[in-house]
Amino acid sequence: MSYEAISVFDMFKIGIGPSSSHTLGPWRAANMFLIEAEASFLLHHIVHVQVLLYGSLAKTGKGHGTDIAVLLGLQGEDPITFDTSIMDASIAYIKEKKQILLAQKHLIAFDPAQDIVFLNTESLPFHPNAMSFLITLQDGAQSAYTYYSIGGGFVVKETTETIKLHQPIQLPFPIDHASDLLRWSIKTGLSIAEIVMENETAWRSEEEVKEGILHIWQVMMDCIYQGCHTSGTLPGGLGVKRRAFALNKKLLSGSIYSNMSEWLAAIQSKPCNFSNTLDWLSCFALAVNEQNASFKRVVTAPTNGAAGVIPAVLMYSFAFTPHFDEDKIITFLLVASEIGSIFKKGATISAAMGGCQAEIGVSSAMAAAALCDSLGGTTQQVLQAAEIAMEHHLGLTCDPIGGLVQIPCIERNTMGAIKAITAAQLAMQSNPYEAKVSLDKVVKTMFQTALDMNLNYKETSDGGLALQIPLSLPEC
Repeated sequence: MSYEAISVFDMFKIGIGPSSSHTLGPWRAANMFLIEAEASFLLHHIVHVQVLLYGSLAKTGKGHGTDIAVLLGLQGEDPITFDTSIMDASIAYIKEKKQILLAQKHLIAFDPAQDIVFLNTESLPFHPNAMSFLITLQDGAQSAYTYYSIGGGFVVKETTETIKLHQPIQLPFPIDHASDLLRWSIKTGLSIAEIVMENETAWRSEEEVKEGILHIWQVMMDCIYQGCHTSGTLPGGLGVKRRAFALNKKLLSGSIYSNMSEWLAAIQSKPCNFSNTLDWLSCFALAVNEQNASFKRVVTAPTNGAAGVIPAVLMYSFAFTPHFDEDKIITFLLVASEIGSIFKKGATISAAMGGCQAEIGVSSAMAAAALCDSLGGTTQQVLQAAEIAMEHHLGLTCDPIGGLVQIPCIERNTMGAIKAITAAQLAMQSNPYEAKVSLDKVVKTMFQTALDMNLNYKETSDGGLALQIPLSLPEC
């Protein structure tokens, strides 16, 4: 049996909003195209590139900034390190000069208005998020490179042989299903986090894993902090006002803190009651996704549209749980990543494939499992927490207004976070051996629901709220 090997750093990627599948994925696809072209000694022979966007990438690409991502990707920019403060100037320069410097090495004529084509009525069979780079060489030869952005920033390339989804590595504890994870836990006596850590050491040392996870957490915290301290209106034309800033200020009795440590101390000094903690949970989630909607740096968890759920629940735990130290943060994200990988392998984390149940639903399940584990839950209770969280997101549609990751996406992160906490607490008070629905069954159900779902509700902006509040977006 073949197992797909997915690392915690595959499930949690540092990138730029607003969408992992429509922004980060196309950006990485453009990077992959450049790498392949250079490896084939073709890069400096290219005289023209045309980018074709299919399916969901075409229908909601403008709202998701797919065109922007493609331009920056073709320039060879890295989404992990790119300075977002120069994004507008970089895009404006390309549009004005009608030129692009491929991989920062080879200058060609490129007019975004003509050379990025949104094929709204065309789709490719493998996945709704498809894109092709059509190149013309100096000798007139032409060729095409086709990629699929399959959710969560994961990208695969179409070849004449197959779509390669599996990484060539053998893990000590191969896992495709929740039953595999439970079997390994029972057989070895190891916790979920310990099993995941053993697998991670197939790629890198334990010290490197821990350091990398803590860096991810730092990026999450920075995103929350910046989101809580930035006011104004979100870009895109909907006129949505940021709310985390005002809520943060209200919860801190009007005070504003200039550094993160003082801000955290102020949060922890406030009364820890039901209303207060729920308000903070919502504030944390809003902060992340308002940053995401503003093309700022976030952690894909497991997608950008759902990037606020896990950071909000983790910050909730960090701020309001005594002695929630770095080891618990590492454990939290290890557990969450494994649950996310089970959903990716058995179903999908792409809203274009499965609706918002594949994004908010999966992130809520990941957070619920991780929180349950941190509360002392058994492996069975942790899996039950994930099942409960997803069960109550089944059928959730993706109908972003104008293709923007704003309405209803931002508020959905607060709901996903709240459901995660409820699911974790319910699992802690339940006997998992009496559960009628397993996590594997809910994963299977989610995927079947995705297959049954009307295409209009799969990130196309052709149904739901997107029709009630239509928004016309400017051309690239």
